[in-house]
Amino acid sequence: MGDIIYYILGVLAIVYLVILFKNRRGTRNRKSRKFMDGKRKHDKHS
Repeated sequence: MGDIIYYILGVLAIVYLVILFKNRRGTRNRKSRKFMDGKRKHDKHS
């Protein structure tokens, strides 16, 4: 029974780390995308 708790905690930790890395990549992509969208909008207006 004691081992099961450690397995569950390990899996949760791995899932948490994966989500953190995905979020970091997502924010980076979102920032660059926003920047590009701003430039495109500028081009359309002028």
